[in-house]
Amino acid sequence: MKKVFIRTFGCQMNEYDSQKMADVLSDAHGLELTTDVNEADVILVGVSRTSKTPTAIYLANRGLKTANFPLVPGMPLPESLETARKPLLVGLLASPERIVQIRQNRLLSLKADDSSLYVDRGAVADEIAACRRLCAKHRWPTIDVTRRSIEETAAAILDLHREHRLKFIAS
Repeated sequence: MKKVFIRTFGCQMNEYDSQKMADVLSDAHGLELTTDVNEADVILVGVSRTSKTPTAIYLANRGLKTANFPLVPGMPLPESLETARKPLLVGLLASPERIVQIRQNRLLSLKADDSSLYVDRGAVADEIAACRRLCAKHRWPTIDVTRRSIEETAAAILDLHREHRLKFIAS
């Protein structure tokens, strides 16, 4: 049976998205949930609204087992992520202006209050800078998704994954 890994960190919106995703993947596609990140081929990390989930779905449809870890201010990175060896970890980045725009639209669609740090440009810039530092520290490649479609982002990840597999096989 095929497996799916879903572990949610952060805000209530992430919890909601993850639960919906788990229900769809389990009910409609018969996938089993797993908790081992090393079963993934690719792990996407990034701040909220960098298209991690749609990119993960696209990659899954291309046959890659993909995990998705949102980086949330004040939440530590799970140790399992820092010690993962088999999967390719990729940081997804975007400009602060683009992230704020997407988050404001998200809050509008949910009829939620938009006066939080979630849409504060300075706070968002800090989140993105922290993501860049994290990826640099672990030597994880990054992709700027500001002006990329999901398909373009996925194509870049597929290329990185091919290279990663060759390194993994050689060692």
